[in-house]
Amino acid sequence: MTAPPALIVLDQIGKTYDGAPVLTGASLSIDRGQFVALVGGSGAGKTTLLKTINALIVPTTGRVLIDGQDVAEQPGPALRRRVGYVFQEVGLFPHMTVAQNIGITPSLLDWPADRIAARVATLLDLVALPREVAPRLPAELSGGQRQRVGVARALAAEPSILLMDEPFGALDPVTRVALAQDVRRLHDALNLTTVMVTHDVGEALLTADRIVVMAAGPQGGEIVADATPTALLAGAHADSRVTALIDAPRRQAEKLANLAQKGGARG
Repeated sequence: MTAPPALIVLDQIGKTYDGAPVLTGASLSIDRGQFVALVGGSGAGKTTLLKTINALIVPTTGRVLIDGQDVAEQPGPALRRRVGYVFQEVGLFPHMTVAQNIGITPSLLDWPADRIAARVATLLDLVALPREVAPRLPAELSGGQRQRVGVARALAAEPSILLMDEPFGALDPVTRVALAQDVRRLHDALNLTTVMVTHDVGEALLTADRIVVMAAGPQGGEIVADATPTALLAGAHADSRVTALIDAPRRQAEKLANLAQKGGARG
């Protein structure tokens, strides 16, 4: 039986700015329904690679295909309908209400007002926000609430693909864990294909189906590992940069366990 073609194909993506390489030869195929995390140090090109998927960045070399179609040849409204995007700094419009922020893309797509209102109400439920926040301005919400609105906005036009750029980076640890769990729940419930950039390796290991490790090199960022969380934790890689990155949350967990044991002994 022939496997279905990949939903997203990044084919030899390269990007330079003013002659300086940011990415070199990055190739990646993502199947429908996968949750993929892009991890790695600063300067590895993670966000640049992510933004080529929805054409926010045009690669210098290579091409991006969604369902076999080159994104460079697709009109903006069609692409926005298929690909939701959660910004690193949320990016809500401060002068618009929560409902208006969530409904902005459907409005641009000329959805009727009653359909937009129904979608806003449904999304507030999905991201675990009370419907009473709909008429509020972003400044009236907590950081976690604003990020939930950002997720709802990205899902407003019923996309099949969700892109997330460090979506939880500015949140406190408790809110961050809760929102990551909710995003994974939404991914499964809505049958999404999700690609997330994160610096938090532990978060990636616990949330994603597949981890793509990127590292900066003399010719720009490159992919140095691509495996499941289980395989990476088992040491299924030879690159020392990958070893250091994956071992970091393990060492942290061991230190916490030792602290807990010492506390128990004192108690």
